Amino acid sequence: MAGLTPSLVFTVRRCKPELVAPAKPTPHEFKQLSDIDDQESLRFQIPIIQIYRYNPSMHGKDPVKVIREALAQTLVFYYPFAGRLRERPGRKLVVECTGEGVIFIEADADVTLQQFGDDLQPPFPCLEELLFDVPGSEGILNCPLLLIQVTRLKCGGFIFALRFNHTMSDAAGMVQFMTAMAEMAHGARAPSIPPVWQRHILNARDPPRVTCIHREYEEVADTKGTVTPVESMVHRSFFFGPTEVSALRRFVPHHLSQCTKFEVLTASLWRCRTIALQPDRDEEVRMICIVNARVKLNPLLPTGYYGNGFAIPAAVTTAGKLCENPLGYALELVKKAKNDVTEEYMRSLADFMVINNRPHYTVVRSYLVSDVTRAGFRDVDFGWGKAAYAGPAKGGVGVIPGVLNFYIAYKNSKEEDGIVLPICLPAPAMKRFAEELDDLLTKQAH
Repeated sequence: MAGLTPSLVFTVRRCKPELVAPAKPTPHEFKQLSDIDDQESLRFQIPIIQIYRYNPSMHGKDPVKVIREALAQTLVFYYPFAGRLRERPGRKLVVECTGEGVIFIEADADVTLQQFGDDLQPPFPCLEELLFDVPGSEGILNCPLLLIQVTRLKCGGFIFALRFNHTMSDAAGMVQFMTAMAEMAHGARAPSIPPVWQRHILNARDPPRVTCIHREYEEVADTKGTVTPVESMVHRSFFFGPTEVSALRRFVPHHLSQCTKFEVLTASLWRCRTIALQPDRDEEVRMICIVNARVKLNPLLPTGYYGNGFAIPAAVTTAGKLCENPLGYALELVKKAKNDVTEEYMRSLADFMVINNRPHYTVVRSYLVSDVTRAGFRDVDFGWGKAAYAGPAKGGVGVIPGVLNFYIAYKNSKEEDGIVLPICLPAPAMKRFAEELDDLLTKQAH
């Protein structure tokens, strides 16, 4: 069920990082981000890793060359990515489309995919070697907006690793960009879905007016020191296939039997994680889930929009109520939070950002969940076929480590389709979490 921290060690030889600019001249202009893009919580970099196996039909083709050329061609259409972010009064972010380019690193590793073991899932060995943090490149302002490293492996496979500035795009937007790169790698002259900027669609109203309750941004003092430093965190992945999800569903009350896989997983994991972290009974705890708002707006966000198009509603209760009630209690809270997101909620959220100086979401005793199972990372094919692993490179990323958790589409070594969850917790809590989860998956429902 669980992947442990791997001990595989290998050497990666990297060429000097280079800047890849658009293949043709692009407009020099300033483009504003939306008021949904422009929040403190998104001022961080997200690492993505795509692992591709050797494909005999591509023998003699160099993935580094193919991807570097595809990148330069794609940046002609997605030229804001080749620019740099600037900050204007009111902390308003704008992209200066300078055409400078994005960081690209060519690399080789003396390792085969077989050495990674049967289950390719986070935490990945030597991740910092496969996605090298070029000194001075990690800033949000005045820095490259993308960093890409392509590492050839001894077996003929390769690893495509990418780091993107979250203020520019969400998972859906990044997959759209990567898919355009894949199309270019196959010889296309233009992306099948033309990119759309139009960030003004998600700007605040004039005058801004907050009409909904946004408990996900409440200021909570960390009086008990619950925000753990990243050095004390351990990473581990957990797999949920049909068997595990069925085991959790035994605890779902009849009136909630129509709940989704996301809802039952989120309610179960929120409880297990809270029990593992051992807060006081009367302390408030939060589950914050990322809800795609692209389909909630009227009119819908245009096809090709690659900015952030989500909200993060919160379910709030006390640790005692969450842990001592049956699963149905947490499930009701998760369902209600998801249903909070409407068109008006999104408008109110943009207004809230402008009025409140673009705050960070609440991190104290919060569990934030992002389901990227349907984002399409696995389907990005540069010519070598679909990825063996595709999606976020690790859990716990963000401005504050350990809070954000991803649900990633995954096929395990038994060829079972399911979800892999990279979890990041302090070591003692991780042990309790694994025991609590194991107990839940194996004990009988009452």
